[in-house]
Amino acid sequence: MTSTSNIIRTLTLIVALACLLASLSGCARMRNFSLKPYKINIQQGNFLEEDEIDMIEPGMTRSQVRFLLGTPMVADLFNSDRWDYYYYLKIGRTGEIYRRHFIVFFEGEETTRIEKRLGAAELENS
Repeated sequence: MTSTSNIIRTLTLIVALACLLASLSGCARMRNFSLKPYKINIQQGNFLEEDEIDMIEPGMTRSQVRFLLGTPMVADLFNSDRWDYYYYLKIGRTGEIYRRHFIVFFEGEETTRIEKRLGAAELENS
């Protein structure tokens, strides 16, 4: 019986040593691994496609502009003849920020002028 218990102890030791070596070999692969929390994308404002913006022309009525672009995000209490469409998107993981600003000016019920400020991607400074 002594030889059987020696064999079982030896096999147990070999299995334990094999498990230890297998678990340590996995640590070498995780050297550059970093666990980062998930960051959501933050989107605010009216997203407008370039072709939607290009459809707006001087002479269009307020209702035609509202039909094409929707209600403006910000209503100016001091100047009702200006509609501002803002768009902001921050990509959570990379920190890239996309900004767009589109302005429609009216005289009475007619569109008189259009301003486009379609910004390129920028990185957050943090």
